[in-house]
Amino acid sequence: MPTVYITAPPEAADELAETLVEERLAACVNRLSTTSTYRWEGELHRDDEVVLLAKTTDDAYDALVDRVRDSHPYDVPCIERFDESDVLESFAAWRTERVD
Repeated sequence: MPTVYITAPPEAADELAETLVEERLAACVNRLSTTSTYRWEGELHRDDEVVLLAKTTDDAYDALVDRVRDSHPYDVPCIERFDESDVLESFAAWRTERVD
């Protein structure tokens, strides 16, 4: 079962999180405010961002990635997959019921 790490600007994060849950691509999306420091087009940037942790399933993962790519305001969105090797069975069942 994957959790997908996504970063987004604050003005886009809420809508993106709600879309993923409404379209049943994620069972839940946590939002964490952060500040990111990065290099883009040769310049150093520091921006407020929101980390989205989307709980999804293997079957919905590709569709979730496609949806994020289609609706994300960044040219190169951060989308990283983390697979849990150990997850509470009741949580895994809850996630599956809400996504599939």
